[in-house]
Amino acid sequence: MSLSAQLWSENADLAADVLAHRFVRGMADATLPRERFAAYLAQDAFFLESFARAYALALARSPDIATVLVLADLIAGIREELGLHASYAASWGIDMIDVQPLAATSAYTEFLLATAATQDVGVIYAAMTPCMRLYAWLGQSLDPERAGPYAQWVQTYADPDFENIARLLEGLLDAQADGTPAVRGAYRRAMRLELAFFEAAFTA
Repeated sequence: MSLSAQLWSENADLAADVLAHRFVRGMADATLPRERFAAYLAQDAFFLESFARAYALALARSPDIATVLVLADLIAGIREELGLHASYAASWGIDMIDVQPLAATSAYTEFLLATAATQDVGVIYAAMTPCMRLYAWLGQSLDPERAGPYAQWVQTYADPDFENIARLLEGLLDAQADGTPAVRGAYRRAMRLELAFFEAAFTA
C-alpha cells in the first residue's frame, strides 16, 4: 500500500466525521442555509490563496524539474477552484473582497505556511494532501441531484479532473516522503483542521 493510501486509511475516522458533519450533510440534502454556505465560500477563497502560496514555497525547494512541473499544474488547479467561488459569488451576490479570516481559517493557513516555510518537502506534501483527497472523496460521496443549489460544488469535486489533481499531489507525497512521525502528524493535523474549518463555517 502506498504511503498516501496508508495515511488516508489511518485518518478514515476524521474523514467520516467530515462527511457526517452538519455542514456537509446540509449541502448533501440542500438544507444548508445559503448564508452559511456564502460564509464558507468567502473563507475558502481566503484559504486557497494561502494554499497556492504553500505550493509556491514547495516549488521553490523542488529537487527536480519534473516536480516543478507537477506543482505548476497543481497551482493551476487552484484557479479552477477559485472559478467555482467566483461563479457562486456572482450569482448569489457574495462579497469576496476584504474577507476577514475566522480563527479556524487562520489556524489552517498559518499551519500550512509555517510548514511550507520550515519543513522538508515530504512534510509539506503531507500537510497539503488531506485537503485535496478529502474534497475529492466528498464530491464522489455526495449526489449532485439531491444537493439543489450546491450541486455545482459537488460536481466540481466529483469531477475526474479533480481526482487526477489529488492523485498528482499524492504522487509527490509517495515519491518524496516517508512514514516518519512528522509526516503522519502533519497529515493528521491537516485533517483535524479540515473538520474545524467546516464547523466554523457552520457556526460563524
